[in-house]
Amino acid sequence: MNPYYPVYLDLRGKRCLVFGGNGEAEKKVPGLLIGQAKLEVFATELTPRLQGQAQSGAFTWRQRGYRAGDLAGAFLAIVADTANPKVNQDVYDEAQAQGTLLNVADITYLCNWIAPAVTRRGPVTVAASTGGISPALARRLKDELDLSPRRGTDCCLAWADGGEVLGSVRADLRRRGVQVPAARWQVCMTEDILAMCQRGDTEKAKQVLTERLEAGAQHAAPARG
Repeated sequence: MNPYYPVYLDLRGKRCLVFGGNGEAEKKVPGLLIGQAKLEVFATELTPRLQGQAQSGAFTWRQRGYRAGDLAGAFLAIVADTANPKVNQDVYDEAQAQGTLLNVADITYLCNWIAPAVTRRGPVTVAASTGGISPALARRLKDELDLSPRRGTDCCLAWADGGEVLGSVRADLRRRGVQVPAARWQVCMTEDILAMCQRGDTEKAKQVLTERLEAGAQHAAPARG
């Protein structure tokens, strides 16, 4: 098994490509759009859902298959339709030459990155990967994460509901030059704070959390920018 290095990529405004307009492309396109990629889809035909997205301007549809040179200037590419082995290999060879990040769906030896199973909740994204050995297990882990918020405040994703509050308090403390040790955050992130967030009492949650954090904080010059 390849010990892949996990990473989140900033795709905003970067040229990203998908080859194929099939059901696999339907799975890949939404994540790229969420990442605000400058997306181009190369396919002679698109599924109805992808057609609708193309017509709305979500991405640029190149109504043809792969041609040599398509990867020039591309940051990332995905081959969703892998029916043609020669195309798969040609795209891989060009990606290697161009230094483009490439995923060829379910053909791991032609990938220089693999796509994890992803679940999102508010500002939190959790990715699960098995290093390519069992996509089914990665999907099962994703499904368990998707269900976990229904299981109470002890689940792994419950604190995603407090993400906006935590981020706001952190930004406020940083602006005011208040330095809080990492361990202090863990002590102050109690279930009553989470409960406030979940019932929509965000201002109260911010107030209580800020007071607790400041009790064990250090003060320095306010951060700039």
